[in-house]
Amino acid sequence: MKNPFIKLFSLFAVSAILFTSCSSKAYIQRDDTVDLSQYKTFAWSETQEVHEQKKHNDIQESKIRNAVNQSLISAGWREDPTNPDAVLAYDVLVERNTRRTSDPVYTPSYSRMYYNPYTRRLGTLYYPSRFAGYNNSQYQVTEGTLTVSLIDAKTDKTFWQGWTTKEVNTKLLSDQEIESSVKSIFKKFSK
Repeated sequence: MKNPFIKLFSLFAVSAILFTSCSSKAYIQRDDTVDLSQYKTFAWSETQEVHEQKKHNDIQESKIRNAVNQSLISAGWREDPTNPDAVLAYDVLVERNTRRTSDPVYTPSYSRMYYNPYTRRLGTLYYPSRFAGYNNSQYQVTEGTLTVSLIDAKTDKTFWQGWTTKEVNTKLLSDQEIESSVKSIFKKFSK
């Protein structure tokens, strides 16, 4: 009988590989002159009027704000709409792009039989595959980019910005896409 520890470890390893392969790569820019530890409270920049002018989806808006709030709260921040240290803003951009691929192409390997009259036996010659060039193709994809910015409430200066881009199926980001994007961005928050 197999050791249950090995089964558990194998399940954990496969889960970790699948989980990390699903996350998207995030990028950040930060002002190196700013000490992040001086900021402990935050508020969102958009009022209800601005939200209605931009015609944001209420459900998507709520999901993004909740995911960002949870990330900041777990980093030791708290929401304070009256006197925040930092103001938060986000932007979602969904656009169609062309993705290009270039795959190498090889000739098939083959072998050929021959007759050797001196030994009176059949022999085999093997011809390995050879590089024949590249197969270039392109296809349309829809990509969604989520950007989160932190702005100093007193100076109106952006001191931290994170963003990630991933392939999406619709114009609106799904709950899972929002969650994984925010997690990817805020993994790099305190670094």
